[in-house]
Amino acid sequence: MKLHGHDVTHIKWRSNDVHVHQYSTQTTVNAGHSHMVQGVTSRVNNTMGHVHTYQGTTTFDDGHVHQFSGTTGPPIYTGDGTHYHMISGTTTVSGGHTHQYSGRTGENVSEP
Repeated sequence: MKLHGHDVTHIKWRSNDVHVHQYSTQTTVNAGHSHMVQGVTSRVNNTMGHVHTYQGTTTFDDGHVHQFSGTTGPPIYTGDGTHYHMISGTTTVSGGHTHQYSGRTGENVSEP
């Protein structure tokens, strides 16, 4: 019986590499405006299947801000051995409404 498998030799990772990702995406337009969701994810070891948490405050638009937080999806590896993660969620209520957001992080940035 042959098991299903993938060739992961192109992935450059070491379990002791701690890294983060930057992210920046626009929210949906609700109540006539949108906000930017941006920041840096939590630090984690670079292991297969890892995820990051993130949180922050949107940009100040239309007289208010919203809070956001979440957990990224698993890593999506690129041909050069780096990876990124998908993010999505809903902001907190402010001004009587919320916003949705979705996007992707930048590539992994190693930390010393």
